[in-house]
Amino acid sequence: MPSIKDFKIIIKPIITEKSSLGAEFNQITFQVNKTSNKKEIKTAIENIFKVKVKKVNTSIVKGKLKAFRGSLGKRSDYKKAFVTLEEGQTIDLNAGV
Repeated sequence: MPSIKDFKIIIKPIITEKSSLGAEFNQITFQVNKTSNKKEIKTAIENIFKVKVKKVNTSIVKGKLKAFRGSLGKRSDYKKAFVTLEEGQTIDLNAGV
C-alpha cells in the first residue's frame, strides 16, 4: 500500500523523445523531490506501481536562464531519476490518459 510520503517523492514522469529511448533498456525517467535519495525513490516506485526495481540513477538538472517580457528569470533546478526495472516488469504511463 503506497503511503503519502511515496507520492511526495515521485513528482511526475518525464516523457520526452530522449527519455523514451530508455524504454529499450527497460528504463523510465521521473522527476523526483530534490531531497530524496536512491533508496527512497526505489521503495516509492515499488510501492506505487507494484514493480521490481533493478537500479536507480539520479541527476540534478540546473535551471535555465529565460527572458520574459524583457526581464530575466531563472527556472528552478530539479532532480531526475532514471529507474531501471527488472526483466519482464513494465509501467504503463499512458493508462490514466
